[in-house]
Amino acid sequence: MDLAVKKITLGSSKSKVAISVTKNLIPMIMDVVQFEVQKAMSSKLQQIDLENIPFGKVFTDHMFVVDYYNNKWQEAKILPYGKLELSPSISALHYGQAIFEGMKAYKNFKGENMMFRPHDNIKRFNQSASRMCMPKVPDKLFIEGLRQLIIADSDWIPEKKGYSLYLRPMMFATEERIIVKPSDEYKFLIIASPAGKYYNEPLKVYIETHYSRAAKGGVGNAKAAGNYGAVMFPSQIAKNKGYHQVIWTDASEHQNIEEAGTMNVMFVIDNVLVTPQLSDTKLPGITRHSVLSVAREWGVKVEERTITVTELIEAYNAGKLTEAFGTGTAATIAHIKTIGHEDKDYHLADANANSLSWKISEELTNIKYGTSTDNFGWMHKV
Repeated sequence: MDLAVKKITLGSSKSKVAISVTKNLIPMIMDVVQFEVQKAMSSKLQQIDLENIPFGKVFTDHMFVVDYYNNKWQEAKILPYGKLELSPSISALHYGQAIFEGMKAYKNFKGENMMFRPHDNIKRFNQSASRMCMPKVPDKLFIEGLRQLIIADSDWIPEKKGYSLYLRPMMFATEERIIVKPSDEYKFLIIASPAGKYYNEPLKVYIETHYSRAAKGGVGNAKAAGNYGAVMFPSQIAKNKGYHQVIWTDASEHQNIEEAGTMNVMFVIDNVLVTPQLSDTKLPGITRHSVLSVAREWGVKVEERTITVTELIEAYNAGKLTEAFGTGTAATIAHIKTIGHEDKDYHLADANANSLSWKISEELTNIKYGTSTDNFGWMHKV
């Protein structure tokens, strides 16, 4: 790996900080990215047990912030993590122009800070921005914001295998005007949260045949905040029935499998790894792509196609459905033990070391921590 380094100057003219930029990580940086760096007066880290943390409730000492107005991105800042001062009339609160991403940084077995597939997250983020009529974040600004936040809070990355630093880039409209139109002003932030396991047990999921997550021509393939607000009510109904998540079906006939809760979904049917093909109703998951890439490299037969509820139940009854699991950044691979449909539950065997999902999960973990060869070029050193 090329570790050639050059110096760039970040910060205002009053407070300049020399930062090393790893060129193999950020080959697109051709000029100076200006940063203002304000370090926190003290760290909260001493109060935190990084090996016993609830997902998404503990945040690091710093955040990355940059505003967009006058048709351009302004000076970026690393600031102490804290509250934002916002007007009650900002567009995002009224018309839903808000998007986000989920990604992770790791400590590999050498103690190096690594990011998993950051450029793919940046690409997807900007695709979401375009769909929501928002400005794209320049790659060099985005990647350097990630880098500098990780550098500032590198001590927050747990060193234990299976743990990571969850990174949440987000953008929302900030123009103070309650008129239905795309905002002219935006705020882009990155915050970070140390993370352990998202799920501590195999999942029970319920096939939803009334409510819908997304419809053709909508924003189902964007990580728009409103997508997640809209699914909370049917998800809560499923939870009240004893299920962890919902498997969504198509909005028109509720016959075709779409996604599983906040994840893409996969099945092993008759020794074939099957997952719904991508469309504008499904999020193009980066973990989804990673799982399929590893499976194909191993010679596993993979099919990306329409899967009907009827086919799934028939495969179960015939003994051909042997595995079901969700894939996503937060959970990586979440094993599904029970699939509920109408008034009946279909139980699957527990995942074990011989399961395809288990093997791929272990391989992805080993790639992230540097104990397996990264044949795909997914890991990037910070």
